[in-house]
Amino acid sequence: MVTTEVAQLSQECNAWRETLRSLRDEFHQMKQQLQEKAKGHTHKEDLLQVEHLDNQLHIQLINIHDLKQAIKQHDKKVLLEVAQTESSISESTLLDHERLFDAYTSLDNTLQDIRHEYDLFTNRTQ
Repeated sequence: MVTTEVAQLSQECNAWRETLRSLRDEFHQMKQQLQEKAKGHTHKEDLLQVEHLDNQLHIQLINIHDLKQAIKQHDKKVLLEVAQTESSISESTLLDHERLFDAYTSLDNTLQDIRHEYDLFTNRTQ
C-alpha cells in the first residue's frame, strides 16, 4: 500500500513537471511571437499592451521554473524519506504534496488567463 502511495506521488510529480515543461515551451514561443508582432506596432496603447504581456510572460516563465524545481525537490524528498524509513511518508510530506498541487493548479489558472489575454491582443492587432 505504501509503495502504491509513493508511486502515485512520484507519478503525479512527473506529470506536473512534464506539463510545466510544455507550458514553458509554449510561453517561450508566445514571448518570441509577441516580440515579432511588436515590431510592426506604433500605437501607444498597443505598445503598452505588448510591454504588459511581455512582463507577464517573463514573470510566469520564472514561476513555471520555480514550481518545476520545487516539484523536483519534493519528489526527491519523497523517495529519500521512504528509503530512510523503509515504510511510510510523513504527514508533512503529504501536506507539501497537497500544497504543490494547489500551487500547480493556481499557476495553471493564471497561465490560462494570460493565454486568453494574449490571444485577445493578437486577434485584435492582426
